[in-house]
Amino acid sequence: MIVVTTPTGNLGSKLLPLLLAAGQRVRVVARDPSKLPAEIQRQVEIVQGSTDDLAVLHRAFHGAESLFWVAPPSFQVDNVKERYLRFAHTAIEAARAQGLQRIVGVSSLGRHLGRSAGVISASHAQDALFESSGIAYRALWNPGFMENMLRQLPALKHQGAFFQPSKPDLKIPHAAGRDIAASAAKLLLDPSWRGAGGLAVLGPQDLSPDDQAAILTEVLGKPIRFQPVSGAAYKQTLLQHGASEAMAQSLVEMYAAIDDGLYNSEPRTPESATPTSFRQWCEEVLRPVFFA
Repeated sequence: MIVVTTPTGNLGSKLLPLLLAAGQRVRVVARDPSKLPAEIQRQVEIVQGSTDDLAVLHRAFHGAESLFWVAPPSFQVDNVKERYLRFAHTAIEAARAQGLQRIVGVSSLGRHLGRSAGVISASHAQDALFESSGIAYRALWNPGFMENMLRQLPALKHQGAFFQPSKPDLKIPHAAGRDIAASAAKLLLDPSWRGAGGLAVLGPQDLSPDDQAAILTEVLGKPIRFQPVSGAAYKQTLLQHGASEAMAQSLVEMYAAIDDGLYNSEPRTPESATPTSFRQWCEEVLRPVFFA
């Protein structure tokens, strides 16, 4: 039995079909099971509730061997690190009690650098906590998701631009959600690994925001440019869209750390290189939505 958290999210929704196709018994933890596709609902066991509820996790982990763990996102928290660790503590308590053997967690690159990186540092602290639990743990060390570009759709459509506090010419890795889910599935379907460690998921190539703009221009058939913004301006935009002060500051710190080389800290290897290019993702995912 494999337990999947955030099953309707960007990664969980892509992971479930892979596990089911492999013939696995799957149980999901969902606050709103109605958001699951009907076909998925028929094939999985469902535990309704939140992953910071100990009773919910006891039910979810009973009889399970492996767990796919994502700290559920929230833009309205007062302390980002505390939220990550609170959810992780609850998961560890339930996992120990129920005899869970393996956890695969979604994290980020650059932990060994020890830099302050906002929300990324919170995910690194979560990794350290899971590693100290005695349960076998693998972190997926991810860069930015290609799916983050979907948040820029209004600006792409109406302004022919996308905006973030990044260096225009800094080349960094990007990963497609489908490839991260495939990496998670590979680990979850392998019962042989022990101890603690991680797997980088780096996509096939490094691209700068200017590189991405050039690809978007070609795929969408209209001029697209990258517009860098200051950290202060980006933070103000986040606050205007409902983010808490703590989360907005955490994301500004994250981008500053990325600009300082956080995502360039892990070499691309045959194991960490994943197949979906940014161009392919734009053609298959972004373009249909853009013209819908």
